[in-house]
Amino acid sequence: MKRREFITLLGGAAAAWPVVAWGQERVRRVGVIMAIAEGDQQAKDRMGALNRGLQDLGWVDGSNVRIDMRLGSGTDNLRRNIAALVALAPDVLLSSGTASLGPLMEATRTIPVVFVNVADPVGAGYVESLAEPGGNATGFLQSEYSLSGKWPELLKQIAPDVKRAAVVRDPALTSGIGQFAVIHSVAAVAWVGRAAGQLA
Repeated sequence: MKRREFITLLGGAAAAWPVVAWGQERVRRVGVIMAIAEGDQQAKDRMGALNRGLQDLGWVDGSNVRIDMRLGSGTDNLRRNIAALVALAPDVLLSSGTASLGPLMEATRTIPVVFVNVADPVGAGYVESLAEPGGNATGFLQSEYSLSGKWPELLKQIAPDVKRAAVVRDPALTSGIGQFAVIHSVAAVAWVGRAAGQLA
């Protein structure tokens, strides 16, 4: 499936989901997974926004769409909740956050997945590229990596005499890979190579 089709499936579903025979509209099912603790206000706020957005498009939870949400932190809890969602065979799965996307992609390669607030889906191997995601997933980045390139530029403006800089990062976080590549390339240009060799 193409990236645009996935976005349409969740955001513009009213046009994409047809009415079935006998005049009955089939109730569509959306599974939502978030790596957030039960009762967290952030989860309530996000679900409220999702419900309002879908209602604006004519989709009402409990009427013509059913939204099944699972929350939970910790790998085992996430995997258990994801397995429960996949077993429901939803029309589409929505993953909020990087922590829930990895286990979700391991659980299904057939159900369409839309992700939001994910750090580096390309670096983590969830999609082939931003322009052509491939597979069954597409979505939105947490932030644009080009913003990371502003950090060495700002440092140079604030402290023009700085000759060396260090980047402290956790190599286990996939977002660091993309950010570091941008920082390194910008520092090499902004500092004419003087800092590039020191960024590690």
